[in-house]
Amino acid sequence: MSASEYLDTIRFLSDRLVAAQQPIRVLNAIAWDDSIRSEFFASGCRREPIVDADYYRGRPLSFDSVETSRSFRALHDEIEQRLGARDPAAEIMMRMCREYDHVIDMLEARGTRAFAELSSDLYGRTTDAFFPGQGNLNDLATILDETLTLADQSAFLDQAQRDIPTERAVTILQERLDQTMQVDGMGVQVRVDDGIVADAAAGSDYIKLRQGAKFSLRELALLEAHEGWVHVGTTLNGRAQPHCTFLGKGTPATTTTQEGLAVLVEVTSLRSHPTRLRRITDRIHGIQLAEDGASFLEVFRYFTERGRSESEAWSLVARIYRGGLPTAGPFAKDLSYSKGFVMIYNFLRLAIRRGRMDRIPLLFVGKMVLDEVGLIADLVEQDVIVAPRFLPPVFADPSALVSWLAFSNFLNRIDLSRAEASFADLLD
Repeated sequence: MSASEYLDTIRFLSDRLVAAQQPIRVLNAIAWDDSIRSEFFASGCRREPIVDADYYRGRPLSFDSVETSRSFRALHDEIEQRLGARDPAAEIMMRMCREYDHVIDMLEARGTRAFAELSSDLYGRTTDAFFPGQGNLNDLATILDETLTLADQSAFLDQAQRDIPTERAVTILQERLDQTMQVDGMGVQVRVDDGIVADAAAGSDYIKLRQGAKFSLRELALLEAHEGWVHVGTTLNGRAQPHCTFLGKGTPATTTTQEGLAVLVEVTSLRSHPTRLRRITDRIHGIQLAEDGASFLEVFRYFTERGRSESEAWSLVARIYRGGLPTAGPFAKDLSYSKGFVMIYNFLRLAIRRGRMDRIPLLFVGKMVLDEVGLIADLVEQDVIVAPRFLPPVFADPSALVSWLAFSNFLNRIDLSRAEASFADLLD
């Protein structure tokens, strides 16, 4: 086919993929309503939440799972037939079709033991090694715990007050994003929402803050970077693609890249803080306990015994068990934050070492998978994918980032146990 026919075919198939996934909303499908929380606290936090297959049968999916699954399989075969299995755009779209089909299987298993296993197939496990012989998420959580335990005791850490009401927080965050995300007509709307469970959530071109929540300036700065610059920014970049419109939509595999990028941007823009990292680390611990057979109530008690309030522990543990049974394994999505950070950080280090800085901005072309950077690069070279219109400030001018990563390639080789003797007198 001609070049123009090729591009038209990609756009046609891509638009169909976007339309097919439209009704699939994983977090909405697995959410618990307020009655589950109320009943748990009414029991004095002594009984497992009452969530099972019958509960989810009362909350039917918003689509016909059999027909939707069939449409993804048919689209997968059509993509292969029309573009060929080795075409870069086809490879990505076919992977997305298979993944959405797997997501449907997981959602059909809500409230059963199979849900957790299907979730782990999509999002991973705490025992998965980052690289051969190079540790896993459990190892990372242990090391972070050791560091954060000391940092939490430091008198030098800022104790930011959460005293900004939602309406004022919306104004502050909107003003910040208007300054940092007005690129080529792109913009982000911040609004109040009384229907979300978390304090904040990102959409395609907006960020929602929960009605009645309180925020600190530190938290709003973090939301600007995490939700605005990364989650909304990559969505807008994906939606701006002239041919590969599928880059505006994510799958579980893209979640690892997305959340890893978001945490990396938090850290490199100095927006993160020990309390934030503690939440991410606690999610690893909670998922590990669930993998090992602990129930909701057992994990809840684990966190309250570690100093979490009952309200904090509920929010944390409900994230881990939503979708499945309170006695049968985790929903593993929250592993994405730490796993993605480690993978992307090392990708950046190697990109600098090998002189391939051109690959770094490709992480922001849309909702993409780190393993597919090579395919994305091929499509950019063919003018099938355009460069991202928006990049977070630390990536838009990468001079400081490159300097940091260049030093890190050496610094990571230093054995701190050997360096400790040289600094012992300074730190006693």
